[in-house]
Formats: sequence, C-alpha cells, structure tokens
Amino acid sequence: MTAIPGPLQSMVFRNADLPVLFHHTDAIAVARQREAVNTTRGQLALLAAGAVPAALPWQVQLGGSFQLLDAAAALAYLGVLIATFLASRRKAKSHWQLNRSAAEFIKSNCWRYAVHGSPFDSSAEHPEALFANRLEEGLQELRKVGWADPREELVDSGGGLITESMRTLRNKAYTVRKETYVRDRLIEQRRWYRRRQQVSRRGALLWSGAVVALTLPALALSVLQTFGVGRAFGLTGVLSAAAAACLAWNEMRRHHPLISAHSLVEQDLESMQAAMETTLTERQWPAAVFETERIVSPEHTDWLVRHRV
Repeated sequence: MTAIPGPLQSMVFRNADLPVLFHHTDAIAVARQREAVNTTRGQLALLAAGAVPAALPWQVQLGGSFQLLDAAAALAYLGVLIATFLASRRKAKSHWQLNRSAAEFIKSNCWRYAVHGSPFDSSAEHPEALFANRLEEGLQELRKVGWADPREELVDSGGGLITESMRTLRNKAYTVRKETYVRDRLIEQRRWYRRRQQVSRRGALLWSGAVVALTLPALALSVLQTFGVGRAFGLTGVLSAAAAACLAWNEMRRHHPLISAHSLVEQDLESMQAAMETTLTERQWPAAVFETERIVSPEHTDWLVRHRV
C-alpha cells in the first residue's frame, strides 16, 4: 500500500496488500493451471507424433525384425496413456479451477470490505465479523466440492484475513475510496480483459489457421487418391491427426468464446466506470461496487462463455 501526498491522502492498493490466504491460493491456481495445460499439450503432441511412423515410406529395422519407427509410435501412445493416468490421479484442472475461484472470491470480498462495498457498507454493524462470516460461508461451499483449505498450513505465516492496508483504505473518506477503487481495481480489470481479448484473438487466428493449413493438403491428397492419381504413404492420416490436435487445443483454450465474453465484460466495466466517475452518489456506492465485483467474477465470465452465441 502506498499513500500519495495530497489533501485527501490518496492511496494505491495492489494485490500485495491482500491477505496471505489470497496469495497462497493464487499461487496454487497458477501452478495447477500450468500443469493442466502442459499435460493436455503433451497428450495432443504425442497423439500426432504417434501417427508419423505409419506415414513414412521406409522402415528402420534392428536385429532383423525390430521396427524402430513402430516402437517410437508405441512409446508415443504409451506416453499418452501414462499422462492420462497421472492427470486422473492429480486432478490438476479441477484444483486449478477451485483455487482460482477461491482466490478471486477472497480478492473480491477484500475489495468490497476495503471500499465499503455491499454488504460491508458504512452502515454495517461489526463489518470485520461480517467479512469473516461471509468469507467462511463462501469457502465452505468450495470445500464441499473439493477445495483444499490451506489455512492450517498458513498459521505460522502471520497476517489475518484483513490486512492493515485494507483497514487503512476502509477508514479513508468516500472520495479517496472511490478514486482508489476505480483506478486500482476497475481500470486494472478493464486493462486485463482487453489484454486477454488480444491474446485470444491471436490464439484463435493461429490455431484456426493451423487447422486450415493442415486440412487443405489432406483434402488435396484424398482427392488425388480418390482418382488413383498418386499415393500419399499415409501422410493424410498424419495431417488429419495434427489438424485434430490443433482443433482440440483451440477448443480447450476457448479462444473464440473468450473473445466475446471478455469484450462484453469490458463494455460493462466501461459503463460502471463512467457512472462511478460522474453520476454515482455515496448512497449508491455499495451496490455499484457489489455489481462491479459480480461482473469481474470468474463465474460471470464462464456464464457468458457458455451462453454467448
């Protein structure tokens, strides 16, 4: 937390000012996301690689009968099975999503508390107790579906659920809280969604282009074989497997639906920012913060991804 000199002592509130529980949960989410993504990438690559030996016009023999290239294909398929088995045991994707939901839930409630967002507005009695209860209720729901609560491990890490920076910001005047929230939360989230749109557009273009680039020669070879013009030595199968892998990767990363979903969220945040900076009154502030946090929640983005045409 940083104070900016001025008549109202404006503040800068960053992720570093959030409690240890958030940072721990966020770190687990990032690690499990990386593991899940790398596992899927490896499985798709091995499946495509396993089809290559059958397309080659030659064989490499050892000892008169051992086919080296076929053995390489068998190892690739074995690698897929091993990766699938390990993924089913470790459940990286599930842990990634649960910890991401927990981290964002903690972060959202911390912001609501710090800037008097509903239900922690100025009229709330015992806001710290209310904050602890609301946080416990939400995390209890996540524990029911498999989230591993790390708080027993964090006993020695120090720091509670409400940091000193959160208390300091909560004690600031309304104008300071509004300025800090708009700048350090709302605008930062708008920038994040804009960056993700750009990343998704590049990813969609790259992988859709790869599918087309691999499918077109497969189509041409299939047409030639149909009329007996030439042989492809199984190359069509390799191209098809590679195109399928690219298509599966594109769908797994959800590039196309995320472009639309992130665009809609950014538009909603732009409208909220305009209202907060112009017509919004202090009485309307708690509800506006609550609505902003709802808009940026992962659940809202997932809902848009599922229902956006």
